[in-house]
Amino acid sequence: MPPESEWLVVVDMQRAFADPPSPWAAPHFYKALAQVERLLPAYRGRAVLTRYVPPKALTGAWIPYFEMFPAVLRPEDDPLWDLKLPACAGVFVETRTTLSKWDEPMAALIGPHNPIAVCGVATECCVLSTILGAVDHGRFVRVIPDACAAGSPQGDAQALGILAGFAPMVSVASTDKVLFG
Repeated sequence: MPPESEWLVVVDMQRAFADPPSPWAAPHFYKALAQVERLLPAYRGRAVLTRYVPPKALTGAWIPYFEMFPAVLRPEDDPLWDLKLPACAGVFVETRTTLSKWDEPMAALIGPHNPIAVCGVATECCVLSTILGAVDHGRFVRVIPDACAAGSPQGDAQALGILAGFAPMVSVASTDKVLFG
């Protein structure tokens, strides 16, 4: 079982990343989802599900980015942004318009010194940036690679390789390792 002080941050397990024809569909989304579903009971009361939604007003680099992905430029209440995991008791849901889900409100929710475990999609984008944001704020982070999905196997491997270079601030552990030691 995870330490009682560790929180689980599940990044963006949403329809936009699950199913084609979304251009952001991650091929191994459902494999990761099965692992996330195993992890959540161990973090009851200490789990955060994040949701990405596009910014309402596009500025700067978001303009050409969404010119590449106009199919996902939808309002916050569009079903594309629905979580594939049900919100349940003891699980917080946080919505962000940024790739990184780590910010001051997230830090306040989790508490000032608690370590975090991170999983979700996409490993090479939102998961990576969330972990690096948390590390920048002095958090120890455990990434759970079998509960992550990337846009491609290469993206997954590259992101995990980058994260391995952040030891001891970042460690890597499978779902089984987290649950059973």
